[in-house]
Amino acid sequence: MLNLDGLKLIKFSLLLVALMGLSACNASDATSSRDGKGDKGNRVVSVVVSRAAQKTVPVQVRTTGTVKAYSTVSIKSQVEGRLTGVYFQEGQEVKKGKLLFTIDSRALEANLRQAQAMRAKDLAQIQQAKANVGKAIAQVNQAKANLAKAIAESKYANAQAQRYLSLEKEGAISREQAEQFQTNAISQQATVTAAQNAVADAIAAVAAAKADVTNAQAVVEADEAAIANAQIELSYTSIKSPIDGRTGNLQINQGNLVKANADDPIIVISQIRPIYVSFSLPQRLLPDLKKYSAENKLIVEAQPPKTPGRPVRGQLTFVDSGVNPQTGTIELKGTFPNQEGSLVPGQFVNVVLRLTQQPNMITVPSVAVQTGQKGQYVYVVTADQTAEVRPVVVGQTFNNQTVIQRGLQAGEQVVTDGQFNLVPHAKVNIKPGLSR
Repeated sequence: MLNLDGLKLIKFSLLLVALMGLSACNASDATSSRDGKGDKGNRVVSVVVSRAAQKTVPVQVRTTGTVKAYSTVSIKSQVEGRLTGVYFQEGQEVKKGKLLFTIDSRALEANLRQAQAMRAKDLAQIQQAKANVGKAIAQVNQAKANLAKAIAESKYANAQAQRYLSLEKEGAISREQAEQFQTNAISQQATVTAAQNAVADAIAAVAAAKADVTNAQAVVEADEAAIANAQIELSYTSIKSPIDGRTGNLQINQGNLVKANADDPIIVISQIRPIYVSFSLPQRLLPDLKKYSAENKLIVEAQPPKTPGRPVRGQLTFVDSGVNPQTGTIELKGTFPNQEGSLVPGQFVNVVLRLTQQPNMITVPSVAVQTGQKGQYVYVVTADQTAEVRPVVVGQTFNNQTVIQRGLQAGEQVVTDGQFNLVPHAKVNIKPGLSR
């Protein structure tokens, strides 16, 4: 009977024999591959091919960017009061003019009514002041009439005094009688002076009454301003959206007290149609950027990573005035209609800036280009249906197509599927109906 140590020795011997056999098989396969006599060298390989095409291709710059709201508005209350109504849901898209909040308006309505009552009272004061002006003008007219009468009587008295003075010199009347008419003439002159003073006082009264009207009108204007201010204050109790946009987190709920112009907004609204995408380019591209942007509006495409479908298209609308000295880059912005709302503020996106187009460029599907120790290459299917390794110099890639700067001619067939089964000069079989 074998003991435990004997069993372990047998198992180890069997494992060693198996590993030696596997190594021998691998060495045999490796020798066959080096001699070019393996299966890949002898069998026909089925492949998918595509013809190199001559196209007009875009000159593009690829980078990453950040989506930013076109505009952002922080909504704050301009009056203090209790929040009585919330008329939207968090994250909801709202239109400009949409009612968002209502605040208790009773105190402000009372202020408005008080201001309106003061205006009514002061309007009555204007009417009273205007009536006083009318009275003062009537008094002026009466005073002028009295003055005219006094002047006439004074002239008559002076004439009488002169006549009786002549009669007294002729001895026709006594001196006492002549002096009586002289005294009467002096008295009438005093009456004229008093009447003149009365006219002046009446005119002054008219001016004072008109000043009262002006003052009363000024008071009414102040009342109008107070009413307008009260109406504005009252309008602040209904808060409406100033823009089309999407609401953020609600910071205060219905029933709570809101303060006027508090530090924190009640809600933030972000305009997302249109929307910005901000990105940066190295300063070495600035000359090309200036050149091509002067000729045409440059197209910008943006797409969130790992998102299927076509990218969102917009236009370059902003180039910063200077280069950031810390990063050596310049900031740009593209504006996108974003009608479908696929771009969201804060989102990172892949950005493609199209500068211009180059005609007559050779292109192949990007899957045809392989990378080896000596650089990049493609498998070209020759006329005798064999695979030829062709070194190539590649350019930019766009829409799963790669520009071949050197190494290919238009119309040549390149392998797009099956390359890993190929060796140089291997016979190929083009799969019917799959060439592209």
